[in-house]
Amino acid sequence: MAARKKQGKTEPSGEELLGYYREMLLIRRFEEKAGQLYGMGLIGGFCHLYIGQEAVVVGLEAAAQEGDKRITSYRDHGHMLACGMDPRGVMAELTGRIGGYSRGKGGSMHMFSREKEFYGGHGIVGAQVPLGAGLAFADRYRDNGCVTFTYFGEGAANQGQVYETFNMAALWKLPVVFVIENNQYAMGTAQSRSTSTPELYTRGAAFGIKGETVDGMDVLAVKAAGLKAARHCRAGKGPYILEVKTYRYRGHSMSDPAKYRTREEVQKVRQTHDAIDHVRNLLLKGGHASEEDLKAIDKEVKATVNEAAEFARQSPEPPLEELYTDIYA
Repeated sequence: MAARKKQGKTEPSGEELLGYYREMLLIRRFEEKAGQLYGMGLIGGFCHLYIGQEAVVVGLEAAAQEGDKRITSYRDHGHMLACGMDPRGVMAELTGRIGGYSRGKGGSMHMFSREKEFYGGHGIVGAQVPLGAGLAFADRYRDNGCVTFTYFGEGAANQGQVYETFNMAALWKLPVVFVIENNQYAMGTAQSRSTSTPELYTRGAAFGIKGETVDGMDVLAVKAAGLKAARHCRAGKGPYILEVKTYRYRGHSMSDPAKYRTREEVQKVRQTHDAIDHVRNLLLKGGHASEEDLKAIDKEVKATVNEAAEFARQSPEPPLEELYTDIYA
């Protein structure tokens, strides 16, 4: 079914909406399963879930082209799945198994895939931002028309290295889209208590970097903004900032009881502004899918996630020799 035009705008096709629905549901079900495995002691260390923020990365991946790169922070499982990494390899890495993307040595925060142009997963707050500019510098040097999507949170937006990177990216006109995933809470502190600037994308103005704010709970709005930002970068006009307003339903990490906000606040967002429910409603109202169709997709997604969990359980732990691989000396 081709996309239709209505009142000057191109409406997404049913297939497109179903694709977004399936991808976002996969991320949510995967993260729910990861939370379960963490509770069972099968995932060690830190584990930051992406539940609630699915539309951000699915929308931006819909705007990406072959060869584009992505780099992000420690809340990264959704980015991996959205760029096409195998759920089995991701789950195996979370559980520290040899079948994982980093052979069980990277864990939740530090896996990557050159094949899918995914460059981490970074545990140090804001550290990925200059690295993302470095990836974009390589593309600028090669003049290949590719863009790097560099994700970071609103908490990381207060890091000094972010502004050093803005300066260099603007100076060299690097093709990098800086994506601020503003989920309202930097670890446990509300943005209003930690940040003097109400709209974070405006911080690029001092460097001549254009930007805008986007509803991160609307996958179509995110995709449209992503396409605009990417066009800007591909045209050689330098970096672009997208501040994507989103919301995480769980705590900052698995050890966070999230007492800094009320249960009513979270429930209100879930009931009135959930990203997956939004696409679900578009599918049902547009006649693109029935309730039975969507139940079948959910069943299929759950089977994929369960298979990934079983693969992780069956994959052995890395042998001791792996301690001496992939190191400098």
